[in-house]
Amino acid sequence: MKQYRFQDNNKNLSIGKLICLARTYKKHAKEMKTTPPEKPILFLKPASAVIFSGETIKYPSLSTCVHHEIEFGVVIKNQASCISKDEALDFVAGYLVGLDITARDIQTEAKQNGWPWSIAKGFDTFAPISDVVSIEKIPDPNKVSFQLQVNEQLRQKGSTRDLIWNIETLISYISSIMTLEPGDLILTGTPQGVSEIKVGDKIFADLAGLVKLSVQVDKGF
Repeated sequence: MKQYRFQDNNKNLSIGKLICLARTYKKHAKEMKTTPPEKPILFLKPASAVIFSGETIKYPSLSTCVHHEIEFGVVIKNQASCISKDEALDFVAGYLVGLDITARDIQTEAKQNGWPWSIAKGFDTFAPISDVVSIEKIPDPNKVSFQLQVNEQLRQKGSTRDLIWNIETLISYISSIMTLEPGDLILTGTPQGVSEIKVGDKIFADLAGLVKLSVQVDKGF
């Protein structure tokens, strides 16, 4: 099993399930021509989709339109089930910046037919993540900025201040549906500015100057 890379290098934690949030930023919901939901929308990505900084996103032959989505990630350290908002941060091992790479054409077809999004989100290499930043370096996860560049052009810039639901609420809500386990990763949704990536692109993400993620796009399978 793949393991997280911690900045302090003194933790060993295998990557579990990836729980992703959709439409958690109002401006992103607007650009996707949808409305913000009344409750958080969840979907899963497989741990096999994870790659690390310096590795390569493989552009799948099944798709002709692949998008980047930068997201703030929360790594879980202890089992959590039906926990309160007040205790939610006690279950966090650290934070990271990640990309929810999406085959947009496949997702659009799925939406039109009422199908699940698993294929659009679950290709190998479709979940690049940075090293994990310790909780001590991010005392308030609701005040964290992040940004993404493609070929040195700024594409996305956001902050967890703009989330419809704060981090504690999201952790608590998810734990009321499914048990969170050590190594699970919550990707908290993307701000506005999602757009297409191409073979040959170089993608650079930054989390509040604390950690960086750099990947490139190549032909896939």
